Amino acid sequence: MVGTVLVAAILGWLVYQWLTWPDVASLASENPKSTAFIERYRARASADPSLPALQWQWVDYAEISVHAKRAAVVAEDIEFFSHSGFSQAEIAAAVREAFRERDTPRGASTITQQTAKNLWLSPSRNPLRKLKEAILTRQLEHWLTKQRILEIYLNVAEFGSGLYGVEIAARHYFGKPAGELDEQEAALLAASLPRPVTWNPGSDSPYYLRYAEEIERRMDMADFLWKYLVSQEAVR
Repeated sequence: MVGTVLVAAILGWLVYQWLTWPDVASLASENPKSTAFIERYRARASADPSLPALQWQWVDYAEISVHAKRAAVVAEDIEFFSHSGFSQAEIAAAVREAFRERDTPRGASTITQQTAKNLWLSPSRNPLRKLKEAILTRQLEHWLTKQRILEIYLNVAEFGSGLYGVEIAARHYFGKPAGELDEQEAALLAASLPRPVTWNPGSDSPYYLRYAEEIERRMDMADFLWKYLVSQEAVR
């Protein structure tokens, strides 16, 4: 009896996933109308008037400063243009760190994984959620170019409470469009990605500011990124 119920539950879950699974391929030519994280914030702000109003504005890849792209890649996923969605080096480092500290592994998420999570999932570390993230990550890498994935990532990432996308962040913190960000400003925005509510260009945290300086140093060293970021051809 218990086995029958379990099988029925699994089948029901699989049917639900099939019916609600996102159309990943459509993102190759269509911009997302919203994201799971944006909708989650919208619901929180609706229930709590003290939260800042949601701000989000899409901007095309060509209208984002190359420095913003460089900063995001060196800060979040230096192997972005060479992996197929997952960083073996980061996964191995996370496992070694977890073994030393006798804790569960840290995220080790690539830009593609973060994009999948931001678009469709939740912050939960539930194994089923991680499985969905892995499948969606592979689909993103299959259907989209690297430049398109990076474009979506920079447009849906959170850069402060209620601030989504690099265009809104650039205008909010620096009073300019994303296309005019310089290296220092781009590094400050990239440094906010791990914890945008407390680490952002409006913060005076010494740890955050040191991290931004470290990102600038990495940008100076990562000359190889230019050929991927400024190319007019789609990068696979």
